[in-house]
Amino acid sequence: MSQPSPWVTRFAPLVPGGDVLDLACGGGRHARHFAALGHPVLALDRDPHALALAAGAGITTVEADLELDGAAWPFDAGRFAGIVVTHYLHRPLLAQLAASLRPDGVLIYETFAIGNEAFGKPSNPDFLLGRGELLGFAHRAGLRVIAFEDGCVDAPKHGLKPAMLQRLCACGPDFPANNAMLGPR
Repeated sequence: MSQPSPWVTRFAPLVPGGDVLDLACGGGRHARHFAALGHPVLALDRDPHALALAAGAGITTVEADLELDGAAWPFDAGRFAGIVVTHYLHRPLLAQLAASLRPDGVLIYETFAIGNEAFGKPSNPDFLLGRGELLGFAHRAGLRVIAFEDGCVDAPKHGLKPAMLQRLCACGPDFPANNAMLGPR
C-alpha cells in the first residue's frame, strides 16, 4: 500500500477538526492518513476500482467525474476543514476548491509542474502547472500561504522517477495566526 506524500503528512496536523476532502483520491493513501488523524474523510474519484481501495473506517467514497461537461461542483461553500489534492490538475475546479474550504481550513496541494516532460508523464501542458501557478491561485482566492515549493523532487511517490512538482499549503483567512505548528514568526 502506498505511503502518503511527505508534503501532506508534514501539513496534515494543521487541519482543524472537521471534514476533509481528498479530491481525485486514487487508492486513498491520503484519505486513510486523515481518517487515522480522526477526520471524517470524503474521498472522491471517478474510478470505482480506486474508490474500492480507498474505502475504510471514517472514509466516505464518492464516485464522480467532475471533468465532464456540465458536471456540477457537489459541495457547499465553507464545507471542508481540509482539502488535499495530489497528482491531479483540472484548473476549472480551483475556484470551487477554495470556496469549499472553511475560513479556518487548510488546503494541501501537490501536483506536476512545467518541466516534468523531461522526466516522462504527465508531459501535456494541460496537466502541468506553470511557474508559480499554485501560488497565484492561492493569492487570488484570498488564502494565506503557509508553504510553497516549485522544483524537482527525487521521487514524488515510492518507486517513481524524479519529477517537477509544485506544492502548496495555504489556509483560509480565519486560520489562527498563532497556531503553534507554524512556529515563531
